[in-house]
Amino acid sequence: MTTSHIISRNIINDLIAFDTTSRDSNLKLVSYVTDYLDSHGVASELHYNDEGTKANLYATIGPDVAGGIILSGHTDVVPVDGQNWTSDPFDVVEKDGRLIGRGTSDMKSFLGVVLGYVPLFKAQELVTPVHIAFSYDEEVGCLGVRGLIDALNKKGNKPAMCLVGEPTGMEVVISHKGKRAYQVRVKGKPAHTSRAPEGVNAIENAARLIAFIADMNAKFASDGPFDDMFNISHTTCLTSLIQGGVAQNIVPETCDFTFEFRFLPDQNPADLLAPIQEFAKNTLEAEMRKNAPDARIEIIETLAYPGLNTSPDADIVSFGKGLCQRNTHGKVDFGTEGGLFQQDGGIETIVCGPGYIAQAHTPDEFIDIEQIAKCEAFMQRLLEAVQKD
Repeated sequence: MTTSHIISRNIINDLIAFDTTSRDSNLKLVSYVTDYLDSHGVASELHYNDEGTKANLYATIGPDVAGGIILSGHTDVVPVDGQNWTSDPFDVVEKDGRLIGRGTSDMKSFLGVVLGYVPLFKAQELVTPVHIAFSYDEEVGCLGVRGLIDALNKKGNKPAMCLVGEPTGMEVVISHKGKRAYQVRVKGKPAHTSRAPEGVNAIENAARLIAFIADMNAKFASDGPFDDMFNISHTTCLTSLIQGGVAQNIVPETCDFTFEFRFLPDQNPADLLAPIQEFAKNTLEAEMRKNAPDARIEIIETLAYPGLNTSPDADIVSFGKGLCQRNTHGKVDFGTEGGLFQQDGGIETIVCGPGYIAQAHTPDEFIDIEQIAKCEAFMQRLLEAVQKD
């Protein structure tokens, strides 16, 4: 067992112990990382949310020049509420060649390996800078990293490449889908159910719009467009939450529901939403207002992040494959901060990290220790690639 492996493992244990569920602060973890970097002579800069309760962290090892590679990851995790864990989610358990704990796969093991290699990067004379970017609130819509990218855009020396360490089994991923989520409120007109024709049923009109969305989803599945490199080769849309009505004998005045798109990265989400908006306004609202002039349907965007769409011929792709020592690349259906680094930051980006998304967000979330070793081997090759000959 190498010294860097021991350091990485200890740091992973420490990071898991911080409950950084997205609804809570990540400042204790950020303080830990800041102190650790300080102890190795690496300065950090923090970018806080408006409330001052959360922060992104950015640090650079090596020369103060343009270029270099960002090692990017998020510090927040999803809740454990209602999940049947067999151990404390925030206390790492090693069992059967695995580390079990919330965030082991998504994605504190990657963060731990990055930090474990800080002393090694710092001990060498680097010709290419290595940047560390740890964000908050990725799990609730890739919110925090936007402020970090804004800060990068204002810097004189901008990084050239970004590697997002989400769990991919240490395979280079060049593309992922984008996401848009929407809250819909249908406002009708209440009435006693014995006089139902005098009212406007919000639930029934919401159901018609939901059926329209379901028909769109079926059309995506049958007609495409398709990209067979994705596990789900087409765009999807679905309704996930619904609430309406107050009593069995009252025509419901309101109904609220949410729906989302997971779209192929070369599609325009505005074009996907347009048919839904048109049907809601020109068909449903028009009919509803015959009986209730104030009836309406409101569609509000609540979450948005772009897809990632990196060319297979990009320098970051060949560089990443060399570090992974495998000449393959893939695409994934889940979202990451990679699309924001690419589109808002103008930085070539890939996704590549230890573990698998199938283990993320689950009770007894785990990562195979073998995956951590592969990530450490990746970092060792990166160290050799950026240091002076």
